[in-house]
Amino acid sequence: MAEFLGPVCLEMYKDLKGLFRRHAALRVDYAMTLQEKHKNLMEEVKKLRARKDDIVKNSQKDEGASNECKNWIGRVKVVEKEVRELEVKYNNEGKHSCRWVHCCSRYELSKDMVEKTKKVEILFEEGERWIEGTSVDKPLKLMRRKPPLDSEYMLPVHKVTEEKLVSFLRDEKIRRIGVWGIAGSGKTTIMNNLMSNEDSTSMFETVILVTVLDYWGVKELQDDIMRQLKLDMEGSADMVEKSARILKELQTKKCLILLDNFEREFELDEILGIHDNQHSSKVVLVSRSRDICIEMKAGDLIHVERLSPDDAWIMFKEIVGGVIDQFPRIEEVARLVAKECDGLPLLIDTVARNLRNDRDYSHWKSELKQLRTWKNLQGMDEVLQSLECCYNRLDDATKDCFLYGALYPEECKIYVDHLLECWISEGFIHDTSSFRDAHDAGHSILRDLINVSFLVRTENSKYVKMNKWPRTMALKISSQNNHYKLLVKPSDRLQYSPQNKEWHEASRISLMDSQLKKLPGTLDCANLLTLFLQRNKDLLDIPKMFLESMRSLQVVDLYGTGIASLPSSLSKLVCLKALYLNSCFKLMKLPSGVKALKCLEVLDIRGTKLDLLQVRSLIWLRCLRISFSNLPKVNHRKGTVSGFCSLEEFSICIDSSQQWIDNIAEATTREVATLKKLTSLQFCFPNLDCLKLFVERSPVWKDNSSFTFQFTVGCQDSAHSPILESVDYPIHNSLKLVDNEGTDEVFGKVLKETDVFGLIKHKQVYSLSDFDTGNMEKMLVCLIEGCDDIEVIIRSTGKREAVLRVLKDLYLRNLLNLVRIWQGHVPDGSLAQLTTLIFSKCPNLKNIFSKGLIQQLHGLQYLKVEECHQIEEIIMKSENRGLIGNALPSLKNLELVHLPRLRSILDDSFKWDWPSLDKIKISMCDELTRLPFRDQSATKLRRIEGQKSWWEALEWEDQAYKQRLYLLFHPL
Repeated sequence: MAEFLGPVCLEMYKDLKGLFRRHAALRVDYAMTLQEKHKNLMEEVKKLRARKDDIVKNSQKDEGASNECKNWIGRVKVVEKEVRELEVKYNNEGKHSCRWVHCCSRYELSKDMVEKTKKVEILFEEGERWIEGTSVDKPLKLMRRKPPLDSEYMLPVHKVTEEKLVSFLRDEKIRRIGVWGIAGSGKTTIMNNLMSNEDSTSMFETVILVTVLDYWGVKELQDDIMRQLKLDMEGSADMVEKSARILKELQTKKCLILLDNFEREFELDEILGIHDNQHSSKVVLVSRSRDICIEMKAGDLIHVERLSPDDAWIMFKEIVGGVIDQFPRIEEVARLVAKECDGLPLLIDTVARNLRNDRDYSHWKSELKQLRTWKNLQGMDEVLQSLECCYNRLDDATKDCFLYGALYPEECKIYVDHLLECWISEGFIHDTSSFRDAHDAGHSILRDLINVSFLVRTENSKYVKMNKWPRTMALKISSQNNHYKLLVKPSDRLQYSPQNKEWHEASRISLMDSQLKKLPGTLDCANLLTLFLQRNKDLLDIPKMFLESMRSLQVVDLYGTGIASLPSSLSKLVCLKALYLNSCFKLMKLPSGVKALKCLEVLDIRGTKLDLLQVRSLIWLRCLRISFSNLPKVNHRKGTVSGFCSLEEFSICIDSSQQWIDNIAEATTREVATLKKLTSLQFCFPNLDCLKLFVERSPVWKDNSSFTFQFTVGCQDSAHSPILESVDYPIHNSLKLVDNEGTDEVFGKVLKETDVFGLIKHKQVYSLSDFDTGNMEKMLVCLIEGCDDIEVIIRSTGKREAVLRVLKDLYLRNLLNLVRIWQGHVPDGSLAQLTTLIFSKCPNLKNIFSKGLIQQLHGLQYLKVEECHQIEEIIMKSENRGLIGNALPSLKNLELVHLPRLRSILDDSFKWDWPSLDKIKISMCDELTRLPFRDQSATKLRRIEGQKSWWEALEWEDQAYKQRLYLLFHPL
């Protein structure tokens, strides 16, 4: 090539060639020495961190750091964060399959480490000016750190957490406490405040706070603890020797060790030498993962939750300043900005400080846009890095399941069974032999995601939701992953279908809760696996060829759309595993090609006009959900249900507008009783005889120990009880008796396996005991409603065995003749697990807590008494004379509503502390003129609700105490 170049060009060519060779050699050298450069960087960072910690500590002991010193400390923290990011890249290095790409990535990483090392060295030298003259030989003192957020912004949720921590620290039996929660929720702030909390610091001679960095091993953790304890580290080489030295130092001291930011398990017994049989020292572990706290043997756990909307707004407004009150336009957008911060104190603090006293409306609008788009958002690095760090630690299947959650709208309730079935259908859960096993494996993954706060449970355990920032991160990750590209459109604005290119590129699409009226006629969607079109009510038609190219589809959800039929191209979905058509009220017809869906396992046609005969060819279904109206009405068509011989889960819902036809009900019961693979059945028996028929004939009832059920006997509309549908426990077996009468042996057989029991409009039963309380050993929740013959709930037989030992929730509603809960002796252990007790519209009830009952209710947390017009005292002195100590020690929430004769909650002769009470609500109780509190009682009370006129009429002995409680009062 050189012979074709002129002399000048030839020299330039040689120079460039040599330069390229030298550059390539340099790249190879950098790549080959990556490990050495990583080691150098870590050593320099360790030195810098030690210097920073010494400077911080000494500035706290003196009058505080100067602004210049604070600036240096801030720059060090930024560099530490950058080093952590490099550490993640270094740990992930080596995943490139291409050798050239591998070398290039090592070169770039090595070069970054060299530059970062220089930056660290410069900062280390600059810090020398603030370390000079300080003493390292002074006696160990209690170290206090200023909280990262001002104490005035420590809102109730964090104060309560701190109080709970202090109470655990007082308990001599508790050695390790775990504190967990999502990044930015305020865990570190709570730890820093604990360093300054007089209640906690007065208990210990020594308190140290260690922030565990991502790349730390045992050596780094022990070194930092030894440094804070002022132990000479010279000659301390191995873990065992260091552990012995730490233990020796702490043996004579009562020590509290706060370990913040654990992201993987450490064996603390070996690191610290502190074992659970040593009563002098305690450890608080802080992590984003609940499981890590458990793995590190934390016996008591505290979950730091996000701020409530009210608390978040209070904090945001306080930091921003008076500008919000001065400018109504700014207040309007400020509320939206605060909402976007998703209850994370760290983010609220950062965003609010950035907008403090800012009167420029355009700046506020810009900040709101950045929060919504996640672009150029100052202060989010720490939160995002923490979330991504948690994500990177998940296994591949759990990562897939997490990303799938982003298909659902932000903060929307996600039905757990639907989510798990989608995971199963997508193949995220495998190596399971049955649908039940796959569900169990799915629940395990769900628990892992909840434990790192990527999903959160709602008040009803049947649902979860994904909060803003985990969901935003999931969408961001999916946008960078060609194999998991999600197309999710805002649900409130979408009227037109996305562009064909977007359909083509996506592997999973969610257009739910939109206003779509039309779908494209033809598409190229060969890679599409999931399609969500739920609740597009205006979508009346699906084009004939719409599904033609979607041959890889595994999940299709058309719930709540307006379609009347499905196109013939449905038969092309040969990989389809789950099809949801429920609540498509106009849907009358399926194409004849439906029998081609050989892989279909889950089908839901509840609330449609389809006839079950239209899908009778799908005999391989494992999960089928139908309504009574889907059953054929012609008697001679037998075998309609029994033909689905592979069914593992079967559900027949009763349409609220229809009644069972006796001959169809009996015939259907006989067919259901022949299904041999069932593991779960939801069924409504129209009468007692049908229930007997199933119990006597079904092989799965007799032989399958893992069989679960949701049975209703009786078909009135009241069979649907919102209370029983919303309990906050994993429920396996439920039984509702609706408009029946008396007792029967078969009721006892079913009750023995029942978790949730509803007794509704039942006749000729005068007590729950009539069903034999020995049949209620597994009962967690009980609702008794509209049973006019019920006089007492439990009628004691004189036996010593505890009754309803595991019952957690008891709801008593519309019981006209109920006069008391318990009659006779109360055996020890009865109702010991009860947490919720609610009375509503029991007009003859006079006695709530009979003699001996109240002392059994150690775990009661929520008590509500509503429209019980004969009640004069909540805790009757005549029934509880000689009551010793504080009863109801766990009560947190007390609600008293429309009790016109109520004069007293608790007699003045009882001096209770109400140690757990958090909230009381008193409405329309005009005769109640005194509260049952005194000075130094109800110390955790945060809120009192009631009518203003009632509050003003209250009588007080101590005006100062009245003033303290007035600060907690919120008028209704």
